[in-house]
Amino acid sequence: MSKSPDRARSRGTRPSGGTTPSPPLAPAAPMESSSQPPPPSTGGDPSEEGAAPELPRLTVTQVEQMKVEGRVADIYRVLFEAPPNTKSVMLELWRDSHVEYLANGLRHLGPSFHVLDANRPWLCYWMIHGLALLDETLDDDLENDIVDFLSRCQDKHGGYGGGPGQLPHLATSYAAVNTLVTIGSERALSSIKSSMLLIRDNLYEFMLQMKDKSGAFRMHDGGEIDVRACYTAISVASLVNILDADLAKGVGNYIASCQTYEGGIAGEPYAEAHGGYTYCGLAAMVLLNEVEKLDLPSLIDWVAFRQGVECGFQGRTNKLVDGCYSFWQGAAIALAQKLMTIVDKQSKPSYSSKLSSVGDACGTSSSGLASEKSSILDYAKFGFDFVKQSNQTGPLFHNLALQQYILLCAQVLEGGLRDKPGKNRDHYHSCYCLSGLSVSQHSAMTGSDSCPLPRHMLGPYSNLLEPIHPLYNVVLDKYDEAHDFFRENDQM
Repeated sequence: MSKSPDRARSRGTRPSGGTTPSPPLAPAAPMESSSQPPPPSTGGDPSEEGAAPELPRLTVTQVEQMKVEGRVADIYRVLFEAPPNTKSVMLELWRDSHVEYLANGLRHLGPSFHVLDANRPWLCYWMIHGLALLDETLDDDLENDIVDFLSRCQDKHGGYGGGPGQLPHLATSYAAVNTLVTIGSERALSSIKSSMLLIRDNLYEFMLQMKDKSGAFRMHDGGEIDVRACYTAISVASLVNILDADLAKGVGNYIASCQTYEGGIAGEPYAEAHGGYTYCGLAAMVLLNEVEKLDLPSLIDWVAFRQGVECGFQGRTNKLVDGCYSFWQGAAIALAQKLMTIVDKQSKPSYSSKLSSVGDACGTSSSGLASEKSSILDYAKFGFDFVKQSNQTGPLFHNLALQQYILLCAQVLEGGLRDKPGKNRDHYHSCYCLSGLSVSQHSAMTGSDSCPLPRHMLGPYSNLLEPIHPLYNVVLDKYDEAHDFFRENDQM
């Protein structure tokens, strides 16, 4: 990549609120293709004295960046030149269209979706979570059909596969459990609980079998070992209250080893920092109560500077903006708003970021206290207590600018949301754009039970989405119900 680190950092926007974000500087005119004509000939020998120097060619990445900035700037220019009434209409969330798109996908998908046959629990999650964010409920027959389908995806040895009869996989287990929690009915939660009563040891053993000697998890038998596998395992185990010291052991040290010199977290040690892995790593560390093992000031710095002139987030340095990172990056930095006590401590010159190696899973907890016996830790309580904490600071990103990008650049008139202007809608981006919109709307709240003020919302207040639990990405009310359900049943 030819962009310098300083150029990458210049993409960052500063947090602010209360007014519509200022339009970005007008970018260079978008180019129609990635090829460029050679510099004009000077008519003489370039080595002659006074000859014009040859202009450097732009990289494909730079050309694509210019094209995206041009499309986004055109959209924002229309907004800022429009009369007030038109602006209000442009900034509306098209709820009915999104509900129709997501609900129709649950009932029928075209032949082209055969490529996602191993991701069917994910399709359920993306659509059902999107509908839940929009405060839309499913009819009983459809709920029951989905619960029955996910039960058939469950392997007799534990975990959920991508479809009936498929290999159990941590990612699809995460999607299936989050879907059932989001449905939230007695039957949906009981399907997890009943299966756990029958094969709970198998589910637990499946997760243990996915653990590597490094402490990390692999996605499936013989599969890749990375931070995503760690997060999905820890999230599921925490949510259904089976997380213990044996599952947690060594995970925090592995994730800490994946934090890069930039500050973000990579999928594996010595790889490139990535927004999805940064969210997964940070969320897992909070659930493990080991977040102090991360360099939080540099993590926040890296995430904040991934928000660029388009007002959305990019996933990696020198990459294009993408609507899905509204959640992956936005939620990561929203988590940090509850961790500022640790951030302040780590920012002091006297603080040593090199923590001593520990033999158990708890190591250094987010409260700064090491547990004497990790086996007595109530891991499920960490996720519950975390979301009840108030934010310790205001938004660490430009929350109104992010809402602007989602509403103007990611929405599709026919329903659904997309990566960026020029791309097609899909259920994945619909889920994570809406999740990011919810995060940005609620990021300025001071109390865990308060509602966002109108000045923290872009567009009409009817745009407000349901709040999520940022560690699991399920609607908060649904999380509370599931938390009570699994806790009460375990005490019976």
